[in-house]
Amino acid sequence: MSLAAAPSGTAGPLGLLVVLLIGVALVLLIRNMNGRLRRLPPSFDDPKTPNSNPNTRNDEDDSPQPPSP
Repeated sequence: MSLAAAPSGTAGPLGLLVVLLIGVALVLLIRNMNGRLRRLPPSFDDPKTPNSNPNTRNDEDDSPQPPSP
């Protein structure tokens, strides 16, 4: 009985399983990303208020900001 290695170039059932799992993961990732892109607003321009976050600084405002909690 010879313990010769399998011929080079054959992937076998384990290789097929890995390729199929990667394909399924890719399909699920694409579906998830499409759903997230559909939920995005059409534009990020023109916020409702000029300074929507009170913890951010304007370039004109040189007053010290309170420390964030």
